[in-house]
Amino acid sequence: MTQASFSLRGRNPDVLTCIANLSNDEVFTPPELANRMLDMLAQAWAADHDGANLWADKTVRFLDPFTKSGVFLREITSRLVDGLAQEVPDLRERVNHILAKQVFGIGITRLTSLLARRSVYCSKHANGAHSVAKGFSSEAGNIWFERTEHTWANDKCAYCGASQSSYDRGQRLETHAYAFIHTDSIKTRMAELFGNDMQFDVIIGNPPYQLGSDGGTRDVPIYQHFVEQAKKLEPRFLTMIIPSRWMAAGLGLNEFRQAMLGDRHMRALIDYPAASEVFPGVEVKAGVCYFLWDAAHNDDCTVTTIRGEDVVGPTKRNLGEYDVFVRDSRAMSILRKVRKHGEPSIKSILARDKEFGWTSNFDGFHEVNSAGDLPLYYIRTMKRSVGYIAREAVTKSTHLIDTWKVLVPKAYNGGDGVPHQVLGRPLISPSPSVCTQSFLFFYVGSEKEADSLQSYYTTRFFRFLTSLRKITQDATHSAYTWVPIQQWDRSWTDDALYEKYSITKQEQAYIESQVRAMILESGADE
Repeated sequence: MTQASFSLRGRNPDVLTCIANLSNDEVFTPPELANRMLDMLAQAWAADHDGANLWADKTVRFLDPFTKSGVFLREITSRLVDGLAQEVPDLRERVNHILAKQVFGIGITRLTSLLARRSVYCSKHANGAHSVAKGFSSEAGNIWFERTEHTWANDKCAYCGASQSSYDRGQRLETHAYAFIHTDSIKTRMAELFGNDMQFDVIIGNPPYQLGSDGGTRDVPIYQHFVEQAKKLEPRFLTMIIPSRWMAAGLGLNEFRQAMLGDRHMRALIDYPAASEVFPGVEVKAGVCYFLWDAAHNDDCTVTTIRGEDVVGPTKRNLGEYDVFVRDSRAMSILRKVRKHGEPSIKSILARDKEFGWTSNFDGFHEVNSAGDLPLYYIRTMKRSVGYIAREAVTKSTHLIDTWKVLVPKAYNGGDGVPHQVLGRPLISPSPSVCTQSFLFFYVGSEKEADSLQSYYTTRFFRFLTSLRKITQDATHSAYTWVPIQQWDRSWTDDALYEKYSITKQEQAYIESQVRAMILESGADE
């Protein structure tokens, strides 16, 4: 038996660089990325174990609890084959030991479990004639998969939040009820799958990201459940690649975000604001990151932000300094200067989502202005329009009708590149006026104040501070938390704001590299 016969890595091209993703929810990990994560893991292991080589330790157990292509297990096995060559000289004996005693996985679907076994055992059956593993009695070997069902309660899965109407689909289709998170006791579940004495030293992988819910009208993140379950298994090291939106946004992620930011076991965080840099052809809004959690670590975390050739860090940071995570370390000095002034947030004059009670698709207005009607501003098919509605039809927040408003689009995408506009163009609406959910709005008492506020909004400074909390296309009320309120008696410029907050030339250049100028012209909405 030769090493070449053991591993698919010797094939040209590597089959795992060629497979297409099944969806944007279950993304295959490129071998290059998997090896970067393994290099990080090995360096941390050596630092914690007096320089010891992780791959030369035949007692270490690895688990990928949501394996898809099997790339992590394959690359770990390949490294162990090399690392254990001196301690276990016979290749066949060495491979059998690694596959039987050290490398374990849980498939997320039947298809991916077969793919993972093919990657690791060179056969879809661990006990097949062509398997490089000798001694397994089952087809699964140490890469387990069995169909798991959701537990329905009030049309939702009690474990993952999946919609019963979407995922209760009969026996012919996958349930996407992932075994690792559909259990009340993950330790008991692992004992059932792999034996009572099973303690994993390293848990590694790329979990499923989300499930469609509510008939497909929104997506429910689930990756946080995998992180939480993995921590309950008390490994020595945990490393996963997950969407970055947990840092400042995400449906139902508040508790997870606070737990991650306050976890002093977080040793390293590598962040990619553009997910396409690690997953070509895949859009994961707000980017992706991978982290290293170390049970023996109790300190700040080293953070690296990578955007193309621009690499910031590693910088040692306290992840829990604020309630959300500021991704780029270069922004911290600017933010601290602004917050040092102790000024109230502009949120104090910012309306809430659906302030007047109408969603973006509200159509209960008319096109012709009748006496006493209010102008109603809305966005439809990327175009701003004005309709009219009777004053008595407004039943919510009526005290805000007779204010001057600076309307700002709630959503603005614009892609992942920088410099970025961050926010959509503002629009001044006179008193009286109303709007749909398409807009948030700042409210003031006069046209002069509205002009002043609009000038502030269009500055790079304003939009930079918003960008630190706006991690997705939606600019929620929370996104404006760090923008201080000003006096509305002048036209604001970046130069005036830079002087007020003592922003250095270097910091100004950084702001301008991240935020592009905003030009107030009519046209399609952003």
